[in-house]
Amino acid sequence: MPEVHVFMAEGRTDEQKKGMMLDITQALVKNLGVTSDLVTVQIVEAKLADKMKGGETFVERTARLAKK
Repeated sequence: MPEVHVFMAEGRTDEQKKGMMLDITQALVKNLGVTSDLVTVQIVEAKLADKMKGGETFVERTARLAKK
């Protein structure tokens, strides 16, 4: 029973997240030979202020990139 956890910053729509989870499920069905009812996909979202990359919070990165 494969289980996939996706860690990401908040901000995607429910439709985007569902599409991603469906694609991940289909990839596991195709590549592992399991049925979709055995696949679990879970999204773990972080607030933009609680996630950092390259020494900047995602709030800071978003603001910097918006200025460009």
